[in-house]
Amino acid sequence: MKVFEIGTGYTSIPAQMGAATEIVVEELGKVFEEEKIDYTIFDIQDENRKQTDLNIVEVKVPKIFRKKDVNLGIKHKIKRVIYSINLAKTLKKEIKHTNDNIAIHFHNQYNMYFFLKLIPKKYLRNVKLYYTVHSYIWNGEWDKILNVINKRYFQEVECVKKADKVFVLNNFTKEHFIKHLGIKENKIIVTINGVNTDVYRPLAQDKNSDITLFQCGSVCERKNQLGAIKALTEFLKEDKSHKYLYAGGIIDQEYKNSIDNYIIENEIESQVIYAGELKPGEELNNYYNKGKAFIFPSKAEAFGLVIIEAMASGLPVIMDRKNSLEISSDIRNALLFYNNNDELNKTLREKIVDNVERKNISEKSRQLVLDKFSWKIVANKYLEEFEENIKNKE
Repeated sequence: MKVFEIGTGYTSIPAQMGAATEIVVEELGKVFEEEKIDYTIFDIQDENRKQTDLNIVEVKVPKIFRKKDVNLGIKHKIKRVIYSINLAKTLKKEIKHTNDNIAIHFHNQYNMYFFLKLIPKKYLRNVKLYYTVHSYIWNGEWDKILNVINKRYFQEVECVKKADKVFVLNNFTKEHFIKHLGIKENKIIVTINGVNTDVYRPLAQDKNSDITLFQCGSVCERKNQLGAIKALTEFLKEDKSHKYLYAGGIIDQEYKNSIDNYIIENEIESQVIYAGELKPGEELNNYYNKGKAFIFPSKAEAFGLVIIEAMASGLPVIMDRKNSLEISSDIRNALLFYNNNDELNKTLREKIVDNVERKNISEKSRQLVLDKFSWKIVANKYLEEFEENIKNKE
């Protein structure tokens, strides 16, 4: 069996920016490399690709589309289409001249949609198609998300229906697929994302760091940095030594402006620090280690990858109990929840400012990730499904 992992074309692999899906493909590739699996990653052309030992086949695109693009505008959509068309052509060459069984694993709706449209069925005799749903949109109530799905995720609906197996990151998505899209339950596999515990790890305490709370993620309303700052305002004002540090690419400049205006109006601008966009891996881990805790206020996620990254780095994670993110019982038992700002302030004083309490929580968080959320565990789950599906075909 050959495994083809498909990069989305958003940014090249290994990711040099906070691109969660690209990190997933990269980490799966690393496990496949270690396990001597016959795999190939197909990814967008990049002359400045970060050095890697991963087996990557580049898909050519015009030079104008090889630059990093985070604003998700029309140019980004055109880039996705061009990459996906050229990807289909590249994959066609790979599969038409082999008799091997091939598992093609897609992570993006554009990529698989154009593959389905452009590749004749006669080339798919020895091919099984797999699709992982990373989109956060499916977490919402059906009546509220239907219009968005029809406009922006109709390609994903096609992918889910045509895939041999569909991997989802939460049960919200699974239930929508069964109830509203008519997908058979045995076709849907609930899985998790993992974390590289060699990269994301506790470091020696930075004695010069005065950061109480850290948050990372694209700067936009969905990630809800402003909500975190508002919840923390009282805590920050009562002690000027407390600081909140956030990092991530700016997706919505108006939203960033609203953050800046709020902190000026509330006279906490010296305590709210923006670190810009960080590279995943060692640089991001260094920033996790600057904080005493990680705050997660995101309004919608398919899977909170940053939660387990923070835990692997030894940070307690704090979350509003009203957050709708589906969390496994393992993680839930390790999180610090609050119902209102008073409870948040109490948690910060008793669990985070207190070094002994924080150390106990940190050690338990790290051990949980080591036991339950390694990429090896995740990759082997994918491999089991690939192999079982191909075996059934034979």
